[in-house]
This record gives sequence, structure tokens and C-alpha cells, in this order.
Amino acid sequence: MRREWLEKDYYSDLGVAKSASAKDIKGAYRKLAQQYHPDTTSGDPASETRFKTVNEAYSVLSDDKTRAEYDQARDAFARGAYAGGPPGGATQYVTVDDLGDLFGGAGDFGGLGDLFGRGARAPQPGADLEAELSLSFHDAISGTTRTMSVNGRQVHVKIPAGINDRARIRLRGKGRPGSNGGPPGDLFVRIHAGSHPVFGRSGRDLQIDVPITFTEAALGAKITVPTLDGSVTLRIPEGTPSGKKFKVTGKGVETSKGTGDLIVTVSVTVPQQIDQEQRLLLEKLQARDADKNPRDHLGV
Repeated sequence: MRREWLEKDYYSDLGVAKSASAKDIKGAYRKLAQQYHPDTTSGDPASETRFKTVNEAYSVLSDDKTRAEYDQARDAFARGAYAGGPPGGATQYVTVDDLGDLFGGAGDFGGLGDLFGRGARAPQPGADLEAELSLSFHDAISGTTRTMSVNGRQVHVKIPAGINDRARIRLRGKGRPGSNGGPPGDLFVRIHAGSHPVFGRSGRDLQIDVPITFTEAALGAKITVPTLDGSVTLRIPEGTPSGKKFKVTGKGVETSKGTGDLIVTVSVTVPQQIDQEQRLLLEKLQARDADKNPRDHLGV
């Protein structure tokens, strides 16, 4: 149990009731983390402090075991922890202010069981912690390093290039400290990668939808297609149907395991308005195609 647990109301920090479910806690955290994330608050100091507070609260309440210890500690010391009393004497209580003296002035003191005279225990590993980190689309693609607050500590998280949305990064030894000489737990950071207004993504491949005109589809054309680092020229063969996919090799996401491709899906656009000359040309084309029914295979 940590001394700061007695001073901080993590439920209030997340805006949830003490009886909140794990789902409610996660939902409240995601909403607040997005609201106060440095990427959206332009480095506002107050928002950055609030973001750290929200992360600290979630790191405690998201772990069932740690949350139970936190609740037990808060409940017990809200009224004073029983420490026994002299034989035949009155019950003695230890207040929060007495804890430093009781445990030799240590910043972190043992579990409540120590108050009841338990003997030495075997080394116990620390609990693992979970945290969530939101990234922009470009940061997820190119990789970055972020600093986040976990349980009141600053932790540096190195993001590899090309990390996927919902991926988890494991930081060994960055979880809860062990007890009686046990090893610390690990920290698992869940990544939330933002979207892009033009590109979609599937693993290492990028995806883009590109409109083409009817004449480009029918006659063939060379069109310019954007990529993450410039543009490329794509040849459209004559007679290309709407929905046709083309692969531009090596223009996807670059990772340590290889580089993906750019998948281009073309869609034939239909003009919403045409002038008289265009109408006459289309009517001539329609007349020439009168004996060509593309629905013959349907039997109608």
C-alpha cells in the first residue's frame, strides 16, 4: 500500500462512483484521457496535470487486485486502523498521521496484514499494470517516444514504427513494486492509433479510394495518386470497372519486419449534370450499345 492512496480519491479523479464497474471505469478514463491529452490541449499545463492525474487513477482502479487493496486501505484508515492495545486496556487505534512512525518513516508501507502482527512473508512479485496511450496516425506510422504518468511515476514509452491500433507494449519491471524483496510487475500499454482523412490501414498495407471518370475507365488513363511521402503515377487500363484494386508496391507502412503496399481502389464517378453536347454523345453511344445487354447472364 502506498502513502498517497490515503490522500487521493481516484474515483473522484475519474468522476465515477466507488461502486463503478470495470467497464464504467475504463469508459470514464478513455473520455478524460482524450479530453486532456497533450495532443488536443496544445501543451496547456493545467490539462497536462489533469491528464497525469487521470492516468494515475486508472492505473490503480483498472487492476482488480490493486483496486481492492486501495479500497481496503481507504476504508480502514478513514476511521483509524486497529493496532491492538494493552492487556485489559482500551482498544487502541493508529491514525493516518501515526503511520510514518509506526513503519519507521517509510514512504511505502506494507499491507494491512502487517498491522495485525503477521510474521515475515515470502517474496511476492508486484502486480502488473495496464495503461492506455492515444497516438496520431502519423506517430503510429513513424514511431515516437512518449512520457506518461503511471502510479505517480513518469514512464518513457518507446513506440516502434508501424505499430497497430489496439497493440500492447510490455514494459518489464514498470508495474507495481514487489513485496518482501519480490520483483516488480510489468506495465502493459494499450495503443490507440488515430485515423487519417485519406488513408485507411490494414497491418502494413495502406488503402485509398480514388475516383475516376467514365472516360478514364473506358479509354484508360494515367492518374496521380497520393502516398504518405509524395505521389505516384498509376496507369488505368482501358475498360477498368468500378471497384478495381491496384497495388503500388512498397508505398505502405514501413516496419522492422518489412514495408507494406498501397492498395488503390478506383470508383467510376457519374456526372450529376451534363450539357446538351454531352447528352447527344451519350445518346449516340447508348444507341450503339442497344443490342449489348450487360444483364443477359441474369436471365432477364
